[in-house]
Amino acid sequence: MGTRTEPADDPTLSAIMSERRHLINLGYRLLGSLADAEDVVQETYARWYAMSREEQEAIESPGAWLTKVAGRLCLNVLSSARVRRETYVGEWIPEPLPDLPQGANGDPADRVTLDESVNMAFLVVLESMTPAERVAFILHDVFRYPFAEVAEIVGRSPAACRQLATSARRRIRDAQAPTVRQARQSDIVRDFKRAWEAKDINALLALLDPGATVVADGGGAVSTLIRPVEGAEQIVRGFTRLAGVLGDVTILERTVNGLPGLIVQREGVTVTVCAFEIADDRIKRIWAVRNPDKLRLWTTS
Repeated sequence: MGTRTEPADDPTLSAIMSERRHLINLGYRLLGSLADAEDVVQETYARWYAMSREEQEAIESPGAWLTKVAGRLCLNVLSSARVRRETYVGEWIPEPLPDLPQGANGDPADRVTLDESVNMAFLVVLESMTPAERVAFILHDVFRYPFAEVAEIVGRSPAACRQLATSARRRIRDAQAPTVRQARQSDIVRDFKRAWEAKDINALLALLDPGATVVADGGGAVSTLIRPVEGAEQIVRGFTRLAGVLGDVTILERTVNGLPGLIVQREGVTVTVCAFEIADDRIKRIWAVRNPDKLRLWTTS
């Protein structure tokens, strides 16, 4: 029997730990929760260090092994998450990410790369997929793993994984709004902020698509909308009520999952993060995250 390898005695520690950011990025895209992604990465490394030195040395590509284990763990989490979310109070929205500058609090290895595969609209579509679809699609289309390797993680044939990714791709295509220049999105979000602060109902209505939708996530911990609100007029009334609930607050422009968004702070503490989907110069969707458990990265934003 080989002796168990301790991290401090492992000559390959640097190479193994260099995979951490990749695993965090993979886990967040698969789970929509940085907290869950961190738990998966921790468990993945625990399994690596539970092996003997001989077992570790027998693995040709430690990085590929770590990805395979993390992918399987994420698949298990996704399957159980469906059950957990049946008892979740209100709507569940993916955990929003701030654009943390280099040197900000936190380990750079834990930073998620903010690209189009983590914007809120994209993550919400991923939530509509089956766990197998989501894993196959993210691994192949986002991280460029061949279907042969995806199959080992998903536990299906390469042909079946190809079909899963195709189905997921179709969901993305059907839900995708036309691309809007980021500078234009910033202008529209800024105008929305000013209209909200001024309680300018007509300006708010002009910025919202008539069929716009607002989804809020309080997780049962704070007061918020329990069900999605549809229609510009209903949304304006809802934001007016929300302003009454929030009281004296400060609204700030921030990058949310790589795109222009807003945060609401009370006495310097972030209490709401808003992400937007914009098409044809109108706001189509707003996701308002108020669950304190999902705002831990925003406390110093």
